[in-house]
Amino acid sequence: MAHDAADAARSRLSALAALVAEADGAPAHRMAQDAALLGRLLTATDSRRTDADAAPDVTADDIGAALSLVDGLRRQLDRLESQVVMEARRRGMDWRQIAGHQGLNSSQAASQRHQRLTTRLEEIRQGVR
Repeated sequence: MAHDAADAARSRLSALAALVAEADGAPAHRMAQDAALLGRLLTATDSRRTDADAAPDVTADDIGAALSLVDGLRRQLDRLESQVVMEARRRGMDWRQIAGHQGLNSSQAASQRHQRLTTRLEEIRQGVR
């Protein structure tokens, strides 16, 4: 997705978010919190920081905790993508339209991506992965 398209999507979805009350326990809210924590860790470890910034001590345990969040975020993003694609289909969008919004070149690519995602989520649910 191009930078301008991503900014337009953020603006459009921000307007929707104002209409819906955010529940602290909602998966999307937890995902946002986890992503913010990872962002703070990366900011704290940024090698471009100057000595005046006094970077906090980041331990191996901190990095390990961040890695454990990444796997959970990946699963949550996969679930969210699957739900958004299912909602798009439910509302009548065809695979070519979905492909365009995902930055894919064909309807077949979008359909296959969704199928792989759905299969991976089901394998995780069943404990195969």
